[in-house]
Amino acid sequence: MRISSNFDSGNIEVNNASSPNDIRLSIKKDKQSDFFQWFHFKLETTAFLSHKLVITNLHQSAYPDGWKNYQAVASYDRQEWFRVDTEFDGDSLVIQHTPEYEHVYYAYFAPYSYERHLDLLAWAQQSPVCQQQFLGETLDGRDMSMLVVGEPEEGKKVIWVTARQHPGETMAEWFVEGFLERLLDESDGVARQLLEKAVFYVIPNMNPDGSVRGHLRTNAIGVNLNREWATPSLASSPEVYFVKQKMIETGVDMFLDVHGDEALPYNFVAGCEGNPGYSPRIKNLEDKFKQNFMLATPDFQDSFGYPKDKPGEANPTVATHAIGQHFDCLAFTLEMPFKDNIDLPDSAYGWSPARSKQLGEDVMIAMRAVVDMLR
Repeated sequence: MRISSNFDSGNIEVNNASSPNDIRLSIKKDKQSDFFQWFHFKLETTAFLSHKLVITNLHQSAYPDGWKNYQAVASYDRQEWFRVDTEFDGDSLVIQHTPEYEHVYYAYFAPYSYERHLDLLAWAQQSPVCQQQFLGETLDGRDMSMLVVGEPEEGKKVIWVTARQHPGETMAEWFVEGFLERLLDESDGVARQLLEKAVFYVIPNMNPDGSVRGHLRTNAIGVNLNREWATPSLASSPEVYFVKQKMIETGVDMFLDVHGDEALPYNFVAGCEGNPGYSPRIKNLEDKFKQNFMLATPDFQDSFGYPKDKPGEANPTVATHAIGQHFDCLAFTLEMPFKDNIDLPDSAYGWSPARSKQLGEDVMIAMRAVVDMLR
């Protein structure tokens, strides 16, 4: 029996693996940070033998409430990720599984590899309406890449979509993959109409270093990028610095920042109610977007989410608040669950890559509803 995590986004520490019925594991912290929650590892063992894998010390993890009613995912081929029996006792996550093959992977959510990220960029640039642009390098020397979809023209609206500021929130890049597949479909009427009226600037992965390193929430030196938007720097948050500079160059009429939430079993958005510049115009845009998103899919709802900030009390270091305030634009943080959508549960897969991609396609209906009103 052998456990390994020396691969893209791998994260686990083996404390004891002497018996299949008592495997003891723990999660490594993000480098230079106390955040930890993401795990991804491979078990090599005897097929059709019952295993008990216990991940310990989770009362100190980033979001202890995220483990309640959570089920880990597993895969034999690294393509299909299914849920496995999982329990949480307040400190330890207990995974009970009988693998059907000798090699099986386990993860916090279906991984989105750096290679798949590069494949997505390469595939998208082959569309006649899409260009891939290099913005700068991360601290580990990886590319900060942006896709420009549509032809920038006078009078067109400018819509920005960013994802995966927190690298462990892999559902965010799955969402963007689905979004791009529909936006680049020349036969799709919604996509064609949107591209007549808007140009899209898409960052599929805001944090490639943290993604490869197997981090939950931070970049290569332990910085939470979604607390850097007031004063990003090349020294600690070049990812945000490059993107914000490009936003200043292009302007922003709508901003969607895509994330995953550990605890809440819903899809929802958080807006800019707490911004000093929040206005009836922005509220009207928010309401119309949410109403049409709910009409587009039952996987989106607006009853459960984060508490709304009081007027003037929004955190200016958070991307949605910073960009919404700076550009006086419609700005949302979109959250998806690590667990399942409790309104439409799926016992086999929970919330999944396929459902994340579908939500990325469906969001275009809501964008179409507001695009004419953005300015």
